[in-house]
Amino acid sequence: MNPDRDIRADLGPDVPEALLRVAERLERERPVPRAAFRGELGRRFARADARPRPARLRTLIAGCASAGFTLLLIGAASAAGWGPLAA
Repeated sequence: MNPDRDIRADLGPDVPEALLRVAERLERERPVPRAAFRGELGRRFARADARPRPARLRTLIAGCASAGFTLLLIGAASAAGWGPLAA
């Protein structure tokens, strides 16, 4: 959290003063996790990056993408009234 940051730039010029005070208060009183938690989270992310990728990752991605595209085509054809699920 940066105490020098002005919240007004994020909210725009025509924000009511009451809403601006609430936004500043929420920014100021935002809870921050304990340092031990943040350190453990960082170490866990560092370990996760060190794991090798699956051997067939590109094949899995291509299979999922083609299955999704096929389902979209079936849904579009059915919505148009001439697909396998058209009523």
